[in-house]
Amino acid sequence: MGATATGKSLHFCSSQDPLSFLSLTMTKSKAETLNLNIRFSKPPLTPNSRRLRLSIRASSPSSTALNDPPLPSLTNSDLQLRVRILSESLPYIQKFRGKTIVVKYGGAAMKSAELKASVVRDLVLLSCVGLRPVLVHGGGPEINVLLNQLNIPAQFRDGLRVTDARTMEVVSMVLVGKVNKDLVSRINYAGATAVGLSGMDGRLLVARPSPNAAQLGFVGEVARVDPTVLQTIVDNGSIPVIASVAADEYGQSYNINADTVAGEVAAALGAEKLILLTDVAGILRNREDPGSLVKEIDIKGVKKMIEEGKVGGGMIPKVNCCIRSLDQGVTTASIIDGRVEHSLLHEIMTDEGAGTMITG
Repeated sequence: MGATATGKSLHFCSSQDPLSFLSLTMTKSKAETLNLNIRFSKPPLTPNSRRLRLSIRASSPSSTALNDPPLPSLTNSDLQLRVRILSESLPYIQKFRGKTIVVKYGGAAMKSAELKASVVRDLVLLSCVGLRPVLVHGGGPEINVLLNQLNIPAQFRDGLRVTDARTMEVVSMVLVGKVNKDLVSRINYAGATAVGLSGMDGRLLVARPSPNAAQLGFVGEVARVDPTVLQTIVDNGSIPVIASVAADEYGQSYNINADTVAGEVAAALGAEKLILLTDVAGILRNREDPGSLVKEIDIKGVKKMIEEGKVGGGMIPKVNCCIRSLDQGVTTASIIDGRVEHSLLHEIMTDEGAGTMITG
């Protein structure tokens, strides 16, 4: 069983153990083929259950960082399971096919080569099965490296980078010139087509100074979003990759929090889902207890947790970003653990999810 498209083919297969595989083969050229495999456990899927587990691995004949062991050979029993695997994954593909998913990428997932490869593979797979992903990224660690090399001290106030003129120049160089193009190249290599943008391109974002501009310098907020250029890219089947830098009406560049940019872009696009990749498991009922993860909560419930002091620190702006996007029409917003490989697929392709989902 398989589905084919120009330059790409979709194949479903299983392994020789009790687990089964959904195999996605994307042929980039006669010499290069990338195989992506989703592994699901055998318990049957129901739309309301959270029992499905999955993992991903990729292999490519060429010698790159994406290489993994070759795919397992198929037996007759493997072939018989193809229809079953398709049936198990179908509800999720049907639910999100044709829907826009905005993903904010940063933190640990940006520092680790393995996690970076995981995010790229997840995005490409989601695109290939019919979702419309949009990636927004920061790049704090990379900015710090270059600042250190240039002997420019990195300063933070209330979790935000103090950005003077020299720092703003470094931020633009790193986010737009380095991180953005690296992600675009990786997505292109993995078999999809990515288009790199900053907030300045196509007048995508117009910035305004932060209310604390006197203390923070060129740290900005999103004044408005024009999604026209994004809509064209997404409608063409490509993946926009957006650096969180924008200019105001006078051309002055600003450093904008990537979570904020992702939330505003999701609202402007009428996205089905906003996903923030973070360095924590999600929202915890008890910040000292990793086992107290809140799987799902509505706006009223999460606001109450903030009032009670159960949500604090750096989680508050992330939660507020999610609330704002939901208020503007995004269906759900999730804060998930970016330290876990393929957490993006766990969040979208399973009922269990990979963190906390906030609903309107």
